[in-house]
Order: sequence, then structure tokens, then C-alpha cells
Amino acid sequence: MSAAGTLAFDEYGRPFIIIRDQERKKRLTGVDALKAHIQAARAVANTLKTSLGPKGLDKMMISSDGDVTVTNDGATILKMMDVEHQIAKLLVQLSQSQDDEIGDGTTGVVVLAGSLMEQAEQLLDRGIHPIRIADGFELAARHAIEHLDKIGDSYPVDVANTEPLIQTAMTTLGSKIINRCHRQMAEIAVQAVLSVADFDRKDVDFELIKVEGKVGGKLEDSMLVRGVVVDKDFSHPQMPKELHDVKIAILTCPFEPPKPKTKHKLDVTSVEDYRKLRKYEHEKFEEMVQQVKDAGATLVICQWGFDDEANHLLLQKNLPAVRWVGGPEIELIAIATNGRIVPRFQELTPDKLGKAGLVRELQFGTTKDRMLVIEECQNSRAVTIFLRGGNKMIIEESKRSIHDALCVIRNLVRDNRIVYGGGAAEISCALAVGQEADKISGLEQYAYRGFADALESIPLALAENSGLNPIHTLTEIKVRQLKENNPCLGIDCLGKQTNDMKVQHVIETLLGKKQQISLATQLVKMILKIDDISSPEHIDEIGRAHV
Repeated sequence: MSAAGTLAFDEYGRPFIIIRDQERKKRLTGVDALKAHIQAARAVANTLKTSLGPKGLDKMMISSDGDVTVTNDGATILKMMDVEHQIAKLLVQLSQSQDDEIGDGTTGVVVLAGSLMEQAEQLLDRGIHPIRIADGFELAARHAIEHLDKIGDSYPVDVANTEPLIQTAMTTLGSKIINRCHRQMAEIAVQAVLSVADFDRKDVDFELIKVEGKVGGKLEDSMLVRGVVVDKDFSHPQMPKELHDVKIAILTCPFEPPKPKTKHKLDVTSVEDYRKLRKYEHEKFEEMVQQVKDAGATLVICQWGFDDEANHLLLQKNLPAVRWVGGPEIELIAIATNGRIVPRFQELTPDKLGKAGLVRELQFGTTKDRMLVIEECQNSRAVTIFLRGGNKMIIEESKRSIHDALCVIRNLVRDNRIVYGGGAAEISCALAVGQEADKISGLEQYAYRGFADALESIPLALAENSGLNPIHTLTEIKVRQLKENNPCLGIDCLGKQTNDMKVQHVIETLLGKKQQISLATQLVKMILKIDDISSPEHIDEIGRAHV
């Protein structure tokens, strides 16, 4: 028997387990354990429910070292919450996996999972076995996903006509802090993805899209740079601030005399020895700079630093340089300029140089902050989204928002089928699952109806967050969807006097919506199978989250 407990036998020879340190542990079994899980899941879902949709509210998180984050991105909120309950942690991982796979819908997936847990609680109170509930939810989810395939529309992904893609990106950005520059940000995201998209493989390499932010200026000053933006400046203030038709040497070796790899000690005992050493260093610097010049380079980008002597020599030889450029940036510059990263000066040849049409230094306002922009590169597929904002908090939220928009456009490049948002797809699926429940004679029909009710939690939350009467609004749209047989009818969150999401251009990717339903159902099914918890007494059984 393991250290967790010992096996013993009673007087009739029947085995039983004595759990170690049982007096110091808290144990929940059966329905009590399931109720504790459901309570934890509801606590997390209710926290996020108010952040759903274009009128959703933001949350402010303050970290232990005083950093303030204001966001309504579900994955970010949960990541920064101090969640103690193990089941609540599963919901945090659920939103993270939705973020990793799809990039959008992180709030919705947690709200749906929480609502499914609530429905499961009502079914448990009726005496239905948790496995029957879990299996019913699984079958209902499969039927809902099949229904999504039927109501999904195909969407054109065309470089010549980007308007449909911009409308999709605008739906994603509608609930974000940057919706003041709604269209501009959507256009930047679409142009960035189309610049790097591989339409033959139906894939987008996000490594080629760099998102850089700088505090200061307005959100409207944000732009897409077809090249690379590096948060560095030229190593010497007297070097030229703008270079044309540049040949770039990309080095990962420092401008300094070679050192033995072993531990070494150098004793200088006379003035002559010191002068010889000084002369040797100077000759080495001269040789290195000359090797770079001979290769035909007009700009040096170095991963390491170099001292003032090397810097002065580079200026004398009219060779502009940039030092301390990070590894990921070095790689992106090499990709953008079709250059090779060179680890030793001896290996530098003209064919390893990167080429760019323009390298310029940007200066911001009255501050001494400077950045380098490498444009008109040979490989135009590498792009940088350069964001501006009034403070660091807005820049960080803008980066998260742009990431969501980029992910949605990437998903459309992969699979160009869409469904309509505003809760329209969820209401349509709820009606389809409810109709299917009427055809089932077994116990699963209750799970089907519970699943349909859970799907309605998304439009209910949207209506509530928009200041509408949730039950009245949902009932009205359900009746209209049934009468008109129109799965595009959803919640009019923005008060545009029409419930047709096709007219409002509220669009979500089919891929994202299917993922939401399947991920939430899988998690709920897993939680419903847990009926016994043994935990140290100091851990609370109620999901607590310190924000």
C-alpha cells in the first residue's frame, strides 16, 4: 500500500482503507463533493459574466508588487486572479486553452462552463446520476456542433476585398478598451495577417508579426510598419539618423579582443607591456571594423555591447552601429532583410548581409526615447504593429486586444466559415438541442434540456450587460428565430434597432464557437466524474479568488 494510507481487514476478512493523517484532512464524497465543485465553478463564472460582450465591464487587478492591470479579457483576468480551489483552477486552464487555440472567446467559454455546472446541480437534485448527466451533455454538445455546421456561412478571404475581414476584426475589438479606434485597429490587424499569410498552406506565422508599444501619443497614432521596429538607437549620437539602401551586418559576436575560453590571468609589469597590450587591442578593433567594411556593410546590428573605443572607431570609419539588440529581434531582422546571423567576424561575407531600403531613427515628443525602424525590407512578409497610448496600462490592453483580432483573422484564413454573434448562434443551438430532447425517451432528455438552458446563459449575460431586460429580450428573440427560421437574430447590444446580426456585421468564426462548446463540455464532464476529495483542512472547499 502507498504512503497515502494502509489496507486493513475487519473480523469477517473484509478489506478497508485507513487513510493516513485522517484527523488532519477534510474529506468530501458523493453529492457534497460535486456541490463544492459546482459552487467553485459558479464563483469563477459569475466573476467573468459581467465582462461579456461590447458593453461588458472591465476588471482591475493589482499585483503583489503594485502593478495595475485593467482588462476585460477573460484569460488575462483569470491568469491574474489568485485562485485557490482546484476546480476553479481548471476553469482558469480552460480559458487559457481557448486563448492558446483560438485567441478569442475566453470569457464566453468560462461563462458557458459555469452555466453547465449550474444545470448539472439541478439535475443532481432530481436524483439523476452524474455519469448520465455527463453523457447527456456530451451528446447534446455533439448535436449543437452539428447544428453550427448547418447554420454557418462561408466567408470570402480575399486580399483584394478586405472589408469582410475588417468587419470580423471589429466584432472582436468591440468589447475592448480600444474601440475608440475601432476601425483603424481592425484594418491594422487585417493588413498584418494578410502580409504574412501563406494562402497555399492556409496558415499564418505569428513569429513574423511583432507587436511593439511605446507610451505617449494617442491611440490614433498607432500604425503598421512593413518592416521591423527595434527599441534601440544608434550607438553614437553623431551617427546619421537616416540611412538609405542599407546593407546590414547582423552579428552575435562582440567588438572586443578575443579572450581564452579558460580562466586566465594577465600580469602587466611594465609600461612597455601595457603599451603593447593597448596597441594589440587597437589593432584588433581596427581589424574587426575593417572586416565589416570589406564585406560591404553600411550598418552593424550587434547582439552584444562594445566599449567607447570601438564606438569611436565605428564613427571614424563611417559605419553606423546598433548594440544590445535582443535575440528575438535579431532573428526577426534577419528574416525581414534576408540576412544571415554571423557568429564570427571571419565568416562575414557580402552574401550574408541583409538588405533594407530605409533605416531611420524615430524620436518621441520631448523625451529622449528613440526607436529604430527598418523598412522596405527584401522580405516584406515581416511586419510590426506599433501601438501608442497615454499610459502603460492602455498599451498592454491594446496588445492583448490586437492579439485577439490577429487570432480571429488567422482562424478565418484557416477555415473561412463563420456564424453570427450577439448570442444568435447560441440561441439557434439551444432551440435545436431543445427540439432534439423531445425526440429522446431516456433520461438523457433532461441533460439535453439542461444543455439548451446553459447555452442561453450567453445571450442572457449579453442582454443584462447591455442594460436590457434579459428574460424578456431572450424570449422575444427565441420566438422570432422560430417564426422566421432565421439563425442570424441575436441581442442588439449596441442599440442599432435591428436584431439581425448579419445586418449589424457581428461575426464570429465557426472554429472558435465549436471550440467553445466542446471545451466547456469536456471540462464539465471531467468535473462531474469526481465524487471524492481528500484535502488538507487548511484548504477551503469554496472557490476563493483574491483579485
